[in-house]
Amino acid sequence: MIRTALLMSALCLSIAAAAPPQLELISVDRIWDKAPHSAFGDIIRFDGKWFCVFREAGSHVTAPGRMDDGKLRVIVSKDGSHWASTAVIAEPGIDLRDPHLSITADGRLMIVAGGSEYPDGQYRGRQPRVIFSSNGTDWGAPRRVLEQGHWLWRVTWHEGRAYGVSKYGQPTKEPTGDWRRVDLVTSTDGVRWTKIVELKVLGGDETTVRFLPDGRMAALMRRTGSDGDEAVIGVASPPFTEWRWSKSAQFVGGPNFIVLPSGAIVAGGRFFSGGPRLKPRTAIGPMTLDSYEPVLMLPSAGDSSYPGFAWHDGVLWTMYYSSHDSKTAIYLAKIRVKP
Repeated sequence: MIRTALLMSALCLSIAAAAPPQLELISVDRIWDKAPHSAFGDIIRFDGKWFCVFREAGSHVTAPGRMDDGKLRVIVSKDGSHWASTAVIAEPGIDLRDPHLSITADGRLMIVAGGSEYPDGQYRGRQPRVIFSSNGTDWGAPRRVLEQGHWLWRVTWHEGRAYGVSKYGQPTKEPTGDWRRVDLVTSTDGVRWTKIVELKVLGGDETTVRFLPDGRMAALMRRTGSDGDEAVIGVASPPFTEWRWSKSAQFVGGPNFIVLPSGAIVAGGRFFSGGPRLKPRTAIGPMTLDSYEPVLMLPSAGDSSYPGFAWHDGVLWTMYYSSHDSKTAIYLAKIRVKP
């Protein structure tokens, strides 16, 4: 027991003290641009192939009278270069947004997405959706989870359970800033969710959680509170009810991060390269449990960001969207991570 405790302590210290990795851009390709606005996606490797999912619509937000806005498109590739559409998922009267991919405990692909209602061009409520597939081509119908007013942002599976953070506000009023609540929730099947704890972060917003090699949970959370919009980084040990939060010194929109096999952490999201709310870019950089440094600016501008990460054969595959080149489209960047 003493030896195990010493090893775990050494591992924790190595995570905290390791030199940040260096990032080198290998390539960037536009992989999809069929709709006027393609955005808010994710990437995963499943059954020896690459799958991406993203929202297709006429614009960033559903426009008045556009009841057909907010479909999810799934595309597939064997090599990451040649992509084909494999599914379009829609729900009448619902703007399906911010889809994210994961693999369930029983080996199926899972999409979690927001489902917003704009019946007359004005926000009227929301509720998360989950969709499942055993092959990435045949998808079930979207299923509502949690309750009205929630938005389950991203799901991470660990030891047979799914974990995620859901932001909650009044079901019939767009919740912002200090009026928003964020809950850490868990599920064994992706459909029935229970609350672990309310995360006491003022202005908590979009959040990604991942697991560290020592079994702790880490979180990167966007904030839009009255005291500023600086993203925070959290860490908790099982049962994940007690959290330590650190300010990241950065705004991060559409936050995501990945824990690499080496234990190094790479994060990314929307970054304002010209100062507060100026010159938005998609930025990637090293993250620790109390800091994040956006060091690599991907080709991007305007409406952009929300990266998805996957690690394969020593390369970080990063899917994101951007409007820097004529229209809002989906891009795939390959990044070399040097220790």
